[in-house]
Amino acid sequence: MTKGRIAFQGELGANSHEACMAAFPDMEPVPHPTFEDAFEAVKAGDCQLGMIPVENSIAGRVTDVHHLLPSSGLKIIGERFKPIHFQLMANPGVKLEDLKTVQSMAIAIHQCRATVRRLGLKAETVGDTAGAAKLLAERPDPTRAAIAPALAARIYGLDILARDIEDTHNNTTRFLIMTADPEPAPPPPGAACVTSFVFRVRNLPAALYKALGGFATNGVNMTKLESYMEGGAFTATFFYGEVDGRPEDRALTLAFEELAFFTDRFEVLGTYPADPFRSR
Repeated sequence: MTKGRIAFQGELGANSHEACMAAFPDMEPVPHPTFEDAFEAVKAGDCQLGMIPVENSIAGRVTDVHHLLPSSGLKIIGERFKPIHFQLMANPGVKLEDLKTVQSMAIAIHQCRATVRRLGLKAETVGDTAGAAKLLAERPDPTRAAIAPALAARIYGLDILARDIEDTHNNTTRFLIMTADPEPAPPPPGAACVTSFVFRVRNLPAALYKALGGFATNGVNMTKLESYMEGGAFTATFFYGEVDGRPEDRALTLAFEELAFFTDRFEVLGTYPADPFRSR
């Protein structure tokens, strides 16, 4: 029996690759250059699942991902919180004192500023952390290092010269697990759940205030609400939200009914078990 495939954005060895391996060790992680490509691989059936980062505790939300979710045609069936650790790696035989330059994704360099400054390294940005490691393996240079996850060092044959060099050690990325199944199996009975949804308010005075009133009056805990520009217009009428519970819960049913009355678009993107990391 052929094992399933799970899509992620980035090169082999990226944090998303590590997240796939940790959550689904029996599936084959499949890299894609863009988020759109990863979504399409799931939608087309080339991959059964997608592992998509949506926010980071230091850097905030991942650019463009929430814009892509409503149009992806996919459903959310899970979430995973992954602690993020960065390693300083170089070609075999290189020593710390040989280094002059370090390359990585801009956000990774930013999160490792203390080590970069202490070593007196010049920082150069590339598009992906694992891509920085791959580039160094393809073009060996005894004066260069890369900042990337430990998995990248193992894949590309690099030596780790300094471990866990991130400035903040509670750095965490949240991933959503996506499927093309339009009606995925519901979460197990009794499991604490999160429901993700999108909506666009109607052009009425105080429409957003009225649309959200049902969550307060029915005692529903809203954990996320983010607004987006749509179609290039400078108006924040499109929203992504998350709440505790399942749509069939009486309180959430009533809240969604009230929300729908004041919106001209409303869609539940998925209901899935809450990661235990939330309660830490």
